[in-house]
Amino acid sequence: MAQKLLLIAVAGGLGALARYGLSGVVLRATGAGFPYGTLVVNILGCFLFGLVWALAAERMAIGPEARTILLVGFLGSFTTFSTFIFESHWLLADARWVWAVANLVAMNVVGLGLFVAGLALGRVV
Repeated sequence: MAQKLLLIAVAGGLGALARYGLSGVVLRATGAGFPYGTLVVNILGCFLFGLVWALAAERMAIGPEARTILLVGFLGSFTTFSTFIFESHWLLADARWVWAVANLVAMNVVGLGLFVAGLALGRVV
């Protein structure tokens, strides 16, 4: 268990470095007018999450330990957006429409609202 946690932590560090590096490359290439770096990281993370999931869960080409390290560690640090999309996909795939919409709205609308609230609080304390 300790080894698995260490590997998740190392993979998380690598994911954070990859996010920082890729975002920086994209920012330098496109300028700061639109957050293309974040967009590229998030959509690439979604693609990689789907790829790892298919290779692990459906084709058994990646074992469960490696899957956890890659998905929770690397991609969890690279982007949490990929996990959000994965969970939304399964809600839709299970025809749990209300829950899928609730998840999509909550993550975006409520998330933005709470960010603004936190920003406001941080400015007065």
